[in-house]
Amino acid sequence: MTETTLADVERALDRAADLETAEAVSVLRTARQDVRDLATDPDVDEERRAELETRLEQRIREVRERDAYDGGLGAAMNLDEDEAP
Repeated sequence: MTETTLADVERALDRAADLETAEAVSVLRTARQDVRDLATDPDVDEERRAELETRLEQRIREVRERDAYDGGLGAAMNLDEDEAP
């Protein structure tokens, strides 16, 4: 079994941008667990690892709320629409 690297986690983070919500969240959660598992590896740059973990947390929240952002934002910005506030 090969060990996951920070570069592998970064690739998963990038790949999740092109996935549907459920699959993206799954990929990001797996990557988050991988990056957490790397916390005990003395050869891993802890600052980079922690930074990547934070990015994953943020991205998971963004993806989970992506549909909510897409819903009414356009109507609020386009006052000609019937749904505008």
